[in-house]
Amino acid sequence: MENFYLKEETYRIIGICMEVHKILGKGHSEKVYGDALEYEFQKNEIPYSREVKYNIEYKEIILPTYYYADFVVFEEIILELKAIKELTSSEVKQTLNYLAASKNKIGLLANFGEDSLKHKRIIL
Repeated sequence: MENFYLKEETYRIIGICMEVHKILGKGHSEKVYGDALEYEFQKNEIPYSREVKYNIEYKEIILPTYYYADFVVFEEIILELKAIKELTSSEVKQTLNYLAASKNKIGLLANFGEDSLKHKRIIL
């Protein structure tokens, strides 16, 4: 089996996302899934922050525009939620931008909008 950084933590997050999708199914907004995930993170004593703001640096300034990551889990993994028909390269690029702004290395992109949970592990 492949060995990679934050493997166990990543699997725990994906498992919780699968549990949420199994119970709620598709068709809800991202906020609903986020609320359910927040409950599960608390119940499972998983450290997380929600709606984390990241500034964007450009040369020697901070731009007035910023990003909000849906969750930062285990202080290092950005979890970006979607509730769309299917994931595209745009969502992957968005997560990569969040990783660059946050200086984190691991991102998870979870789509609750399909018949079964779809997820991607993204490494910067």
